[in-house]
Amino acid sequence: MHFGFSYIGFAWLVMLTVPNLIWTKRKPFGYDRFAARENRVLLAFERIGEVLVSAAALVFSDFNLRPWTPWNLWLAASFLLMLLYEAFWIRYFRSERTMRDFYRPFAGVPVAGATLPVAAFFLLGVYGRNIPMLASSVILGVGHIGIHLAHAKDADDSPRNS
Repeated sequence: MHFGFSYIGFAWLVMLTVPNLIWTKRKPFGYDRFAARENRVLLAFERIGEVLVSAAALVFSDFNLRPWTPWNLWLAASFLLMLLYEAFWIRYFRSERTMRDFYRPFAGVPVAGATLPVAAFFLLGVYGRNIPMLASSVILGVGHIGIHLAHAKDADDSPRNS
């Protein structure tokens, strides 16, 4: 592990943050009802994971570009997942923005809005051989994916397509 600014980590965080900022003004109808019922333990994992992933992405230079080796395929895979994440948001923003629109699978990935970025940051940790990023991604995944799986189940059970 090497301390230093990671421009790749910064780019991933920008790709993560921009659609989420737009989403705050375009939430699915009824989202606040779902959010009010979130499991507090999962929410704690999510919040801790968000802070740890963000910090690791910025303070370890292990994620920056290196001369080409087959190991760089991990970075390419991580980038591909981030591109899929951006495509997920495009599909959502063009939809009617219901809860079902938000949680339906994308490219075969369940709860893609939660799963894709967590997997992308995990693969970024693999690329950087960075244990803090790997651990942070797992913590984030437990909370973030867990919460959104519960929301997706609630959306499927909702009779109003909300």
